Amino acid sequence: MRLFAAVLPPEDVTAALAAEVAALRKLPGADGPRWTGRPGWHFTLAFYGEVDDDLVPDLSARLERAAHRTAPFELALRGGGQFGHGRVLWAGAEGDVATLRLLADRAEAAGRKAGVEMGEHRRYTPHLTVARGREAFDVGPYVEALDGFRSRAWTVTDLALVRSNLPRSGVPGEQPRYETVARSPLGASG
Repeated sequence: MRLFAAVLPPEDVTAALAAEVAALRKLPGADGPRWTGRPGWHFTLAFYGEVDDDLVPDLSARLERAAHRTAPFELALRGGGQFGHGRVLWAGAEGDVATLRLLADRAEAAGRKAGVEMGEHRRYTPHLTVARGREAFDVGPYVEALDGFRSRAWTVTDLALVRSNLPRSGVPGEQPRYETVARSPLGASG
């Protein structure tokens, strides 16, 4: 299974971002990047890639323990930025970003301890991808437009283990399908 750990924003928060993205898609050049959709809007904490079925139970248990050791925290979507010199446009986060980073570190450690090949550790940058380009595109106007964007704050209460099903049809623009495999409550006794 292709898996990752994530924080999933509530529906009304993704609805607010959808309205903002609809405005971005009216800007000049918006037909260049591939825009992601609401089903794919999440804060990836740790990407595990293809995980052997026999590792999933241990990974799930370790993620549950990591969630239990992390208290619920406040988060909001705020502003935007880019990665890859104009290849990825994202919405950012504000609120208790330090706890979000801690949860990301714990999710990565859970993967390593469960035997998942994790690659090299990178400092976690909270982001929710809204567009990608095969070629670099001018993200400046989009980042500028996102600068004033802020969703309502919400309390993050769980950590999700998500399965990613990659497109197989070959249809241009087809998006991956995401399926939440497990949710672990934050701060629960365990």
